[in-house]
Formats: sequence, structure tokens, C-alpha cells
Amino acid sequence: MKLWEKGIPTDQKIEQFTVGNDRELDIILARYDVLGSIGHAKMLSKTGLLTETEAADIIQALEAILLTIEKEQFTIEADFEDVHSKIESMLIAQLGDTGKKIHTARSRNDQVLVAMHLYLKDEITAIKALVKALFDLLMALADKNQQILLPGYTHLQIAMPSSFGLWFSAYAESLIDDITMLNAALQVVDQNPLGSAAGYGSSFPIDRMHTTETLQFATLKYNVVAAQMSRGKSEKTLAFAMSSIAGTLSKLAMDVCLYVSQNFDFMTLPQQLTTGSSIMPHKKNPDIFELIRGKANKIQSLPYELTLITNNLPSGYHREFQLLKEGLFPAIQNLKSCLEMTRYALQDIEVKETILNDPKYNYLFTVDALNELVVQGIPFRDAYKIIAGQLENGTFKAPEKTKHTHEGSINNLCLEEIQAKMESAY
Repeated sequence: MKLWEKGIPTDQKIEQFTVGNDRELDIILARYDVLGSIGHAKMLSKTGLLTETEAADIIQALEAILLTIEKEQFTIEADFEDVHSKIESMLIAQLGDTGKKIHTARSRNDQVLVAMHLYLKDEITAIKALVKALFDLLMALADKNQQILLPGYTHLQIAMPSSFGLWFSAYAESLIDDITMLNAALQVVDQNPLGSAAGYGSSFPIDRMHTTETLQFATLKYNVVAAQMSRGKSEKTLAFAMSSIAGTLSKLAMDVCLYVSQNFDFMTLPQQLTTGSSIMPHKKNPDIFELIRGKANKIQSLPYELTLITNNLPSGYHREFQLLKEGLFPAIQNLKSCLEMTRYALQDIEVKETILNDPKYNYLFTVDALNELVVQGIPFRDAYKIIAGQLENGTFKAPEKTKHTHEGSINNLCLEEIQAKMESAY
């Protein structure tokens, strides 16, 4: 069954090519298609396009379908083109002519759109919760380890003193930027496209504000052409937010891979979180963070993929839009998995407290020593040359303590302020 069926057979190769893997992907949208249809049926009843009895029967049947979806008993057989045709077929099989009325005043275009918007709203909310959980863990680790110094690097060369408190809270505060981007994506998708039909509205006297309120959208996408143009734009906006999170996770994973290596030896993972080698008994590999790094890097390609699919399309509907699901849906699940596993793996990580006992890290404090000379009244450029000379002749001695007092430095992490910033953004 196809919603556009006219009784004329479709070439089987054409059908196979155009449908692709929509059935498998549409299982994810099934719940949201039902919810959109329930909202649509309520609106049709309010405007008199359905009787109260017809609407009640349709809603009851849709709620029964929703139950099968929640029990994971819902399937889309090969006889059906997509989730929308399967659900409408189930309504017709149960209700006859009444079931045929559900498509009044809508097109498959806005039917897909409303299901997608509802789905993306839920996924953004879920991703935000996972980001916040990781943020909370990073902040707890920052607080616990704020006094433990860690070498800072530039150009992968020893640079200046850092700390585990600074390192953990750096990634925590970076996640706030990612939340901000998620919030922007949520604002884009939290607009009701239902009623735009095929992209040019309907001659039926529908009430689009009614479905906006029923489906709990923040606002209505008023212009029907703009509503159709949100296809692709919504997905791409979320993809950029996901890419931002993935960038944070990828960098964090790379740091961990470096820091647990014997060459750095700044931290250790519990043995049960590592993997071994088939021939080297000593190996404890951080596979979990390597895969997080790889998956996160793959997610960062998603905005470009969606851009290439939609970049030069004029206004109106085009079949390429169905291809957006192929990249987006798996990426959403991979991102959620990466966030969850990052938190799971970091919660038992062990940091080394004696890293700076190694004399090669004395060079971390050259800037601190230079600054002490400046405080004593020596011009900066002269102080710089003095310290450089001490390094050259082997007489340099590192200061005993760090004195970084400004906001956001190793001795003043501003954890309370970062926490407040996240609460405001979240």
C-alpha cells in the first residue's frame, strides 16, 4: 500500500530503489507518527471535518497502535512503503471508511515533518540529559582532584603547569557551549509544521494553532512553504549541535588515550575497562576511548553530509529528503552511546599524584619564575633573558608553589561559577 496509490503498478526496480531502507528507519518514527495523527484527529473533530464519534474511534485505534509500538510488536511489512502507509492501513482495516478520513487536510509531507520534529525534540532532550550527566561527573572529578598538578602542553611540548581540576573542568565548561547549541537546535525543531500539507497549505478550514497546542510545540511554523523548507534545515541544525558535542568528546578521548600511555603515564583505567593483545601479555589498551574518538569523528562529518544532500535544492519537497534519515538516525544513537560510555569509563579513572616529581617537568615553571622576577621590578624582557640564561647554564630552579590566583586558573578554578553557568544554560 502507498498513500499515493492510483491503481497503476509501479516498476519493481523503481519501487525498490525509491523505498530503500525507509521501512527499517521508519520504525523509529512510528510512535511520533501516531502522536501526530492523534493531534490531527482532534483538530479535525474541532473543525467539524470529523464527527466526535469518528474522532473518538480513530484516537482509540491509534492509541492501541501506540501500545503495540511501545511493546516493540509493531512491524512494517514489505507490502507497505513506509510507516505512514502501514498505520493508515491499520486504521482502515479496523474502522473502514472512518479510517480513510485520517488523511483529510494533510499530506505525507507534513505528516513526515511533524513526526520528525516530535522525534528530534525527544532526542535533543535525551542528549541534553546525557551531556548534563557527563558535566556533573567532570565537575565532581575536578573538585576531587583540583590540587593535583598536571603538565600542560603546547605543540605537544612541555609548557606550563596545569592540574587535573583544571583539565576536568575545562571539558565540563566546554559542554556548556554544546548545550547552548542543542538549545538552538531545539528552538528550530520546536515549531509545528502540521497543516502545511504538500507545502502550500489546504483549502480545508483547519486550525493549526489547535494542533500546535495539542502536540505541545512551542510555536507554529506559520508560513507553509517555510514549514516545508524546515525539512533538512532542522536535521542539519541538530547535526551541527551534535558535531559540537562530538568534537568535545573526541578531544577528551584523545587526551585520555595519551595520558594512559606509558610515555605520559598521567592516569590509569581500571583493568576491566581495557582490552589486551593476542600476543603481548602486558597490553592494556584504551579501546573504549579509541572507539569514542572514532565514532565522535564520524559524527563530525554529519553536517557536511546533510549539507551536500540539501545544498542546492529549491523550495518545495524533493525525494532526497528521505536520505537524511540514513545518516542522522544512527548518528543520534551513536552520540548517545558515546556520551554514556564516556561517563561510564571516567567515573573510575585513577589519576597519578606524583607526576611532577619527574625532573623533566621543572621546565613547566619557567613562566612562574619569570613572573616572580617581574613582580620584583625587573622588566619583562630582561626577566625573560635571565630565565633563558639559567636554563642554558643549568642553574634554573622551579618555584616551590604555584600562585595562579586569577579566575579560571589552577589555583582558582571557579567551579561554582561554571556550575551556575551550566544551570543557566540547561
